[in-house]
Amino acid sequence: MEAAVSQAQHVDLLVLPETNLILVASVIEPLRAANRIAGRTLYSWTMFSPNGEAIETKSGIPIPVAGPFRPQRETSPLFVLSSYNWQCSATSQLKMLLSQTARYREVMAGIESGSWLLAETSLLDNFSATTHWEDFEDFAAAYPQVTMVRERFVIDGKRITTGGSLPTLDLMLELIRRAHGYSLALEVSRLFIYEQERTRGDLLQMPAIGNMRILDTRVGAAVKLMEETVEAPLTLHRLARRVGVSARHLQDLFKETMGAAPHEHYLALRLNAARRKVIETRMEFADIAAISGFNSSSSFSRSYRAHYRESPSETRRRLKLKS
Repeated sequence: MEAAVSQAQHVDLLVLPETNLILVASVIEPLRAANRIAGRTLYSWTMFSPNGEAIETKSGIPIPVAGPFRPQRETSPLFVLSSYNWQCSATSQLKMLLSQTARYREVMAGIESGSWLLAETSLLDNFSATTHWEDFEDFAAAYPQVTMVRERFVIDGKRITTGGSLPTLDLMLELIRRAHGYSLALEVSRLFIYEQERTRGDLLQMPAIGNMRILDTRVGAAVKLMEETVEAPLTLHRLARRVGVSARHLQDLFKETMGAAPHEHYLALRLNAARRKVIETRMEFADIAAISGFNSSSSFSRSYRAHYRESPSETRRRLKLKS
């Protein structure tokens, strides 16, 4: 699902009856958030159901769809979403349509129980995959031709599978990161932080980036320090000393848990903070550079353009034209 920054990536969603509302939101909301943060349409999507009728979710809230799933030669990624009783929808006609559209699609994704439908249609044969942990053993026994992996999500070439709603959110963050960079994925992830009152100084309310979970307390402490020192960034050695490890060890820990180097995460935090100021205020760029930890307006502009493919002034000009 790699995409050019200047092009919108379209995604088709086939939603089966009895799908959880949160599962649908786990696919759509990160894409919506990416569009909002970027200030442009990076992603668009169309939802279908097997028969064209609105999907009655398990919560009783219906989801309108564009129509019945009747693909031609579309090449957009197709996400098949299902939570319960996928077998009721696995008609011979739907399986034939999935087999036919797989010839053209750049990606086919089985979201939670949607992986069962892909496997039933032989679309996961000789691929690695995952599914909900409750169904893992049954799935492995039913489809020995599929290499099952105990992961939150699995991306194996043209096939993607997830193990539930929150793993699907992790997947979408990873796809955003691959297409548009770590900074955007980080900012999208931060929109989904649930902020409780912090009763302990080491409590870190930080969601995942892809399949990353901050389980190492030293990395968590380093991230917290980064968030608190955006205006005056610490050197790697000072940061490492503050959390009680060597600079080299902190780099290794970051790579293992975050999938990024410390400086990459630090820079993403600072640029995202700066971008919010560019978009939401009329502050001078020199002032934004200063409060974001940049030595000069020119260094800020260079970093900004490298990450967002436009200058700060171009961002403001583009958004002003849209308003």
